[in-house]
This record gives sequence, C-alpha cells and structure tokens, in this order.
Amino acid sequence: MTETQPPSGMTPQDTADAVGRGMYERDYCAQSHGIELAAIAPGFSRMTMTVRKDMVNGHDIGHGGMTFTLADTAFAYACNADNHATVAAGCSISFPAPARLGDLLTAECRVVHQGGRSGVYDTVVTNQDGVIVGLFRGQSARLKGQRVVDVG
Repeated sequence: MTETQPPSGMTPQDTADAVGRGMYERDYCAQSHGIELAAIAPGFSRMTMTVRKDMVNGHDIGHGGMTFTLADTAFAYACNADNHATVAAGCSISFPAPARLGDLLTAECRVVHQGGRSGVYDTVVTNQDGVIVGLFRGQSARLKGQRVVDVG
C-alpha cells in the first residue's frame, strides 16, 4: 500500500469512517469532556459537546479553553481522516460570543488547504441556535510515513 492510496476496495469515506472509530476509541480527552463525533469525511469533521457546570468559568460563561478543546478536537479528526498521522503545528481562536451552561456546541472543521505535509483547516463552533461562539484556524503537520489506524 502506498502512502496516498487506501487499501483495495476502500473508498476515502470508508477510510475516514475507520479513522474516526479508531481515533475516538482511544481519545480519552474527548470522551471525558463528552465530545462526540457526529460526522467525518475526507478533510471534514463535526463534533458536539454540551457545556456542563464544570466547563463554566468565574464569569458564568463557557470557559474559552473548553470551546478551544472542542474546536481542536474537530480539527484533529478532519486532518487525520485520510489516515495520514497528522498533528497541530499551530492554531488560533476567536470568541465572537460566549457559550453558556447547557449549550449544545457543534464544531465543524473543513480543510482549506492541504499540500504535502502541511495543511490549513478552519473550524466554526456554534451553539444550538446557530450563534458562532468560536472561530478556530489550525495549521497541521503530517508525520512522515505514519498511519492513524490499520485499515488494511
């Protein structure tokens, strides 16, 4: 199997599904924060998380670090969906509006550019009313020759 081709008979979506299952199975951070994988496809993921009491800060709003964690998790799944082991090389986030206790947050991440070992991905985090509470941009770096899961 070459680094750019999935095993015989597997579509890119099959690969993304296998990566999503494999990553989530050992993603104890996501599991402990109630982050769930709602969708995955090549260069895309959607994750959800409900803001719990232990995720609210001293201003009685969702802690920015928790919104960041959700966005970063969506980023991780999107940039690994093609089964090339990929890590964050850098990222930033803005908070246009606060998250609140009980909000159901959804993070959708999409590839903006993938070239060689470097990529750029944008994640938009919204609440259940569609209000944007986070705008995240991540730069990724592929680890040469490494896979996320064994799909062959």
